[in-house]
Amino acid sequence: MRPLSMVEGKGFKNMVSVLNPGYTLPSRTHFTKLVERKYQEALKNVKGAISAAANESRIALTADIWTSIATEAYLGITCHYIGADWKMHSICLTTMPLEDRHTAKNIAEWLEEVAAKFEIQPQKIIAIVHDNGLNIVAAANILGEKHGWTSIRCSGHTLQLVINAALKNSGIERAVSAARGLVEHFKKSELPSSKLKEKQKQMGTSEHKLLQDVSTRWNNTYYMVERLIEQRWPVTAALSDPSVTQRGKHYLDLKPDQWSILEELSTALKPFEFATVYMSGQEYVTLSSVPALVKGLLRSNEGASFESHALKSFQATAADQLQNRWKGILFEQVPNSVILASALDPRFRRLKFLTTEQIITVHAKVQTEALAVRREMVRQQNTVTPGGTVAEPSTSATSLLDSLLESGGSSEEETIEGQHEEDINLQVRNEVQTYFAEKPLAKEGNPLSWWKGNQEKYPALAKLAKSYLCIPGTSTPSERLFSAAGNITSKKRASLGHVNIFIF
Repeated sequence: MRPLSMVEGKGFKNMVSVLNPGYTLPSRTHFTKLVERKYQEALKNVKGAISAAANESRIALTADIWTSIATEAYLGITCHYIGADWKMHSICLTTMPLEDRHTAKNIAEWLEEVAAKFEIQPQKIIAIVHDNGLNIVAAANILGEKHGWTSIRCSGHTLQLVINAALKNSGIERAVSAARGLVEHFKKSELPSSKLKEKQKQMGTSEHKLLQDVSTRWNNTYYMVERLIEQRWPVTAALSDPSVTQRGKHYLDLKPDQWSILEELSTALKPFEFATVYMSGQEYVTLSSVPALVKGLLRSNEGASFESHALKSFQATAADQLQNRWKGILFEQVPNSVILASALDPRFRRLKFLTTEQIITVHAKVQTEALAVRREMVRQQNTVTPGGTVAEPSTSATSLLDSLLESGGSSEEETIEGQHEEDINLQVRNEVQTYFAEKPLAKEGNPLSWWKGNQEKYPALAKLAKSYLCIPGTSTPSERLFSAAGNITSKKRASLGHVNIFIF
């Protein structure tokens, strides 16, 4: 994307005059006003969509902070909800520049300001998903105490912390470093790259390029290792060519034990990479899968058999990290929003990753929240009469004699209200019991499609499910904003003051 100032550039003006001599080029101010007008129109539409969604259920936010090439900090916030069509909807709320310190108090205030700008009532926000940074965790806790927002730590970032800790083994680090140097040798020169292509054709191997990793992201290391293993023999053959590898540089080739470590490492990382990619999805339900995925990663990790001491160490560290980082969600603080999302996902409603006592507690919590939802639904139904007017409370007076004859007992109105409340309790209890007694949906099934077809059967639970299943499992949506921001705030646009408008 080019800066708006280009319309005032001499070269651009000359080009336009050659192409269309009679055309008067609008000024930069014209385009700026045009963009701002489009922004206001989009803002109005987004407010309407969010307002309609908030009337049906609660919504979730994700937040992350990023620094541009111009060393300017931005706070990215996205909004997520399940619409009347039972599909996930994600909206960019802001990529706002941050001029003050990134303290917990400031971040909490910025989040409140954005919610107010889009006319989102604080009680309509169920959760905020964020990374493990101390400042944003503290901000989420402030908002939790103030408004009741649930703080959800990004599962992708947590998995990265797990893997980073497990990769801190001298044997693994040496093997990965050697692999990195080998890939760099083929990437930095045309001759080794051409020779590799030649060997790939000779051996009938897929003509894939080697991948260079980014040391701060373990999944990039996994992709580098996986590709290098795939191309092991063409790489080795290319290295043996004197024109590619000068005398005295045969150390570039990996030793047999390093190749073995890389092969085992690729096997160990594969389940984690799959879980990370799956949890980063934005168009399907993710948070409810976290407990099952963590349990699955523990089983996969414990069931793997490795020969090298380095990978046995990786195995032990990964298991310990998984247990410690998710013990609150899976073992101690049950029920919580993550577990409730799983309970309301028909694929995981049996909650096999919990103990019997924990399952009973979760069922009770779901029933309590469903009862509150049902009462609100009844209240809304009774607020407006069929004619569209607000119902007035009964003004029929009870005679003194009638009131005296009650003798401390319940009046007829109280009896009716009590019976009505009992009916609501019974309806919700039956709804919850029937739901949990049903056969789980297949793991490859779509929980939102299931709820769309069963919302009439489970009205209170369906409304509750919308609130919990809309919560993303990662803060990836807000991180994706910065991919767009990176394109906009390039070196030629480093001083741009309308980043938020362009990304929105």
